[in-house]
Amino acid sequence: MTLGAVLVSLGLEEFLIPNNIIDGGVVGISIIFSHLSGLPVGLFLLLLNLPFLLVGYKQIGKTFAISTLFSVTIMSIGTFLLHDVPPVTVDPLLSAVFGGIVLGVGVGIVIRNGGSLDGTEIVAILFSKKLPFSVGEVVMFFNIFILGSAGFVFGWDHAMYSLIAYYIAFKLIDITLEGFDESKSVWIISDRSKDIGDAIVERLGRGVTYLKGTGGYTGDSKQVIFCVITRLEEAKLKSIVDGFDPNAFLAIGNIHDVKGGRFKKKDIH
Repeated sequence: MTLGAVLVSLGLEEFLIPNNIIDGGVVGISIIFSHLSGLPVGLFLLLLNLPFLLVGYKQIGKTFAISTLFSVTIMSIGTFLLHDVPPVTVDPLLSAVFGGIVLGVGVGIVIRNGGSLDGTEIVAILFSKKLPFSVGEVVMFFNIFILGSAGFVFGWDHAMYSLIAYYIAFKLIDITLEGFDESKSVWIISDRSKDIGDAIVERLGRGVTYLKGTGGYTGDSKQVIFCVITRLEEAKLKSIVDGFDPNAFLAIGNIHDVKGGRFKKKDIH
């Protein structure tokens, strides 16, 4: 969490803030308030997050609140220390791109280790329990107004750069949380399930599980193959299935986490 918070501080003070580019959430509000008041952005980062932390402590849990307070404190201190360091670049597009990358990786590291850096995420978690919207949709709703405010404060060019930075940070958070080797679940129904399963074990090095199923329309007994692969192995698996049974039923879905079993990488051949 310390590493993640420091990276966020770098992304803010070395890329975004000097070029009047904001992020979403409390960070974006803090940058706007700092610009209007002349006070350090770290002060607003800490003060504006405190009410949300109190709510998170009562509604979500003690460990999450303490982890978030720790991360926000490190981030605030980092912005204080880096405030007088010259920015890496004054090009707004480069600042938006690389600031978004550094920011997204930092936030992803903090979230991956059980903390948070933005109080709006806490509010989104609570709202999502009472409203028919996901956490991501609630956060996006808040950020539309925050990023829109940048247009009135910094100009609409900077608001558009802020949108670029926000989108890049959003994608990098996902990559940091899930990794490039995103896992996928695979379900295969075929009359040649045993041949396909043996080929997956032999050529992909993945374990398979055979499940008993019954066709809802025909009532025939079916053998279902279940296995977990990485995104990079998807094309090879499809070629294996097509090689044995071009008419096989194949369903592939994303998985956010895998634990246990024999999910270990082996050579593809």
